[in-house]
Amino acid sequence: MKTELRGNPTPISLQNPSLFNTPPQNSVLSGALKGCLGSLDGACIEKLLLHCASALESNDVTLAQQVMWVLNNVASPVGDPNQRITSWFLRALISRVSRVCPTAMNLNGNSIPQRRLMSVTQIAGYVDLIPWHRFGFCASNSAILKATQGYNKIHIVDLSITHCMQWPTLIDALAKRPEGPPSVRLSVPSWRPPVPPLLNVSSEEVGLRLGNFAKFKDVPFEFNVIGDSLPPSPCITREPSCLQYDSLLNQLNPSTLNLREDEALVINCQNWLRYLPDEQNGSNSLDIPCRNVFLDTIKDLNPCIITIVDEDSDLGALNLTSRITTCFNYLWIPFDALETFLSKDNPQRTEYEADIGHKIENIIGFEGNQRIERSESGVKFSQRMRNNGFFSVPFSEETIGEVKFLLDEHSSGWGMKKEDDMLVLTWKGHNSVYATAWAPCGFEE
Repeated sequence: MKTELRGNPTPISLQNPSLFNTPPQNSVLSGALKGCLGSLDGACIEKLLLHCASALESNDVTLAQQVMWVLNNVASPVGDPNQRITSWFLRALISRVSRVCPTAMNLNGNSIPQRRLMSVTQIAGYVDLIPWHRFGFCASNSAILKATQGYNKIHIVDLSITHCMQWPTLIDALAKRPEGPPSVRLSVPSWRPPVPPLLNVSSEEVGLRLGNFAKFKDVPFEFNVIGDSLPPSPCITREPSCLQYDSLLNQLNPSTLNLREDEALVINCQNWLRYLPDEQNGSNSLDIPCRNVFLDTIKDLNPCIITIVDEDSDLGALNLTSRITTCFNYLWIPFDALETFLSKDNPQRTEYEADIGHKIENIIGFEGNQRIERSESGVKFSQRMRNNGFFSVPFSEETIGEVKFLLDEHSSGWGMKKEDDMLVLTWKGHNSVYATAWAPCGFEE
């Protein structure tokens, strides 16, 4: 049953911003937020967003619309980082209200954002833009190299969202091993979360290109796709991907993966685990296997190392105001980082920000199984790993040096710190991405 919202507001359309023409009538709100009009201050914008979230949670669409009027006077898709991120939060809030009470807000019927399909070259540029992904590649590859020393055969099960962009660097490093390169077998799932970046060629084509690169480097190479291939979708999916995930989980077994005793098994999870359902935060209403079941499954495979890289933020809260606070203060990072070296109208910047904007819409606009963005902080996920029978594998000083060298290629705002056994990518001191490595307790080589 749909929630009933109070009030009789004027319909609002993102395609026609002039319809935001009624200033707040609530005297308390009007007085408290009067100074925010045109303000670029992040604290003031956060205050506005929380007022709107509170109004939505109390089913007061009139008050929510009045706050949106103020937000619309601050937001700009071509402004500074605060203005640009605000424009996406505004869109997400309107999208949420339009689903809860379609008569209250009006989005254009064609407003479902289209996701662009990129070429391999474009995805390589996407990954190189800021070190959001390359940080994890570098840390994980170095840990994998160390864990697989002495093995002549390596089998990597790659669970990631970046279409194998990580592996040319590792293949190149393996080719330089003093004792000679090992054979490499790479298995990737046919199912992936419906999130950017999306590729315009099949996984099989990616495998062929990797095979050609490995051949050039004299590294024996084999590529396998786990499960039935599904065509990529150019738009946001409105249905949960639970069935595909459940099918993949069933295929992560020694028989389907064709595990071999003389191989070093590596499980690599790059920005992937946050898309698995979790019974702890309302995302498992379909009674499907949760994150802990997944961890039990890979533990039974007895890998020599599990590398996990993900966004260092807690975005799984049921409470909307909590999600908005965390989301705004976290996703401000890439908006601010892009400002340092790309012009306001740069197409690459606009497209990258649009991908972040779709993430914001999912975090704020959806609930239940349709909300797939549910990251856990590195501290919380590390505790989850320990509770599920894994022990941490610390990163070596050599790995730390390699990551620092990588960050030197980017703007000075990027840094790295070590928290327990995690490496954490930072922007101006704020945590953004964590990298960890693990092995099952009682791992037998």
